[in-house]
Amino acid sequence: MNFYVIVVLLGSFHHLAGIASDNVSYYIIEILRFLFVKQLEGLSARFLAMLQFGDELTLFSVVFVVVLLGTRSAVWPTVLTASLYLFLVMFRFPQVPSSRARQVLRPASGASAVAHRGGGHDAPENTIAAIRAASENGAMGVELDLEFTADGVPILMHDDTVDRTTNGSGPLSKLLFSELRKLDAAAKHRFSDLFRGEKVPTLQEAVEECIKRQLTIYFDVKGHPDEAAAALKELFQKYPVLYNTSIVCSFEPKVIYRTRQADPNVVTALTHRPWSLSRFGDGTPRFSSVWKHHWMQVLDVLLDWAHHHLLWNLCGVSAFLVQKNFVSPDYVQYWAARGVEVVGWTVNTAVEKQYYEQLLKITYITDSLVEDCEPHY
Repeated sequence: MNFYVIVVLLGSFHHLAGIASDNVSYYIIEILRFLFVKQLEGLSARFLAMLQFGDELTLFSVVFVVVLLGTRSAVWPTVLTASLYLFLVMFRFPQVPSSRARQVLRPASGASAVAHRGGGHDAPENTIAAIRAASENGAMGVELDLEFTADGVPILMHDDTVDRTTNGSGPLSKLLFSELRKLDAAAKHRFSDLFRGEKVPTLQEAVEECIKRQLTIYFDVKGHPDEAAAALKELFQKYPVLYNTSIVCSFEPKVIYRTRQADPNVVTALTHRPWSLSRFGDGTPRFSSVWKHHWMQVLDVLLDWAHHHLLWNLCGVSAFLVQKNFVSPDYVQYWAARGVEVVGWTVNTAVEKQYYEQLLKITYITDSLVEDCEPHY
C-alpha cells in the first residue's frame, strides 16, 4: 500500500457517504472519514511503514470480502475494515528496537539453550537451586514461571496448586507466603534427597540470582495480567539491567498487552502451540464429544490465524515461542521477515538440539542441560 491507496480509501468514504440510504449510515461514514484523516495527520513514519506489510493488506482484504459476502452491501464492509485499521494503528504497540531485542534473544552468537523452569529435570523446578544448576551446566538463560500467593507476593510456581512439586497440597491462591515458605519445593523431584529443604523463592530472589549469574530471564506469565504487569514494572524499575537481559512471555495476549501498557520498553513474546484448544500436547483429543472436538478445531484455526496476522502486531512482540514440532526453516524465515525471533520449546533430546543449533540456529528451551529426557508439551 502507498499514499495512492490512502487517497482511494478517502475517496471511497466520500463516495459511500454520498450513496448512503439513511442518515445513520451517512453519519457513521463521515465520522470514520474524519477519524481516518485525523489519524493520518498524526501518523509517525513507523506507523506508515506498517502499510507496506502484506499481512495488513491481506487482513483488511479478508475482512472486507467476508463482510461484503455476508451483507451484500458496500457500506458495512468499508466501515468494519476501516474500524479495524484504525484500531490497529491507534492501539498497537511498536516493537522495541531490534538491536535490544536481539541482545536479549541472542546473547551469544548462534543458538542458545534456555533452561525450562530453571531446568526441571536437573534440579527442582522454579527454585534457586535450579537456577544455579542451569548456570553451572552452561545455560544462557532460564525460563521462570510467575505466580502469586494469597497475600499477593510474586513467587515462582508453574501450577495453580502446590501438590505436584512440594510436600503440601491445595490451591496456591489459598496459601499465604509464610505458609508456602514452610513447604519443601524439592519433595517430589527425582533428586529430592540432594535438594531437600529447597524453598519456593520469591520473584525478586530469583531475579537477583539470575543477575548475579548473568543469565537471560524468560518470565512466563500464566495469568493475573494486571498484577503481573505491576509486579514486573516494579522489578524492571528496581533492576534496569532487566531491559537488556529479560523477556516477558505468555500464552495470553492480554498479559503481553498489559505488560506493554505498563512499560512499553519491555521485550515481550507470545507463546503458542497450534491445536492447543482441541488436542493435548501429544496429539490426543481433549474432548470425547465429536461435535465439541470439531468446534474446538475451528476455534484453533481462528486462534492460529489471529496469532500470525493480528495479535503479534497488536502487542508488538519481539519473539514467538512455539512448540518444537511446528518449527521449520521456512517458519523461522516467516517470522524473521517480520522482525520476530522464533524460540522453540521444549527441546529435550540431543538430536533435536543438534537440529536447532546447526540447522535452525535459533534459541531453544529445554528441561535438561545434561541428558535426554521425556518430551514436554
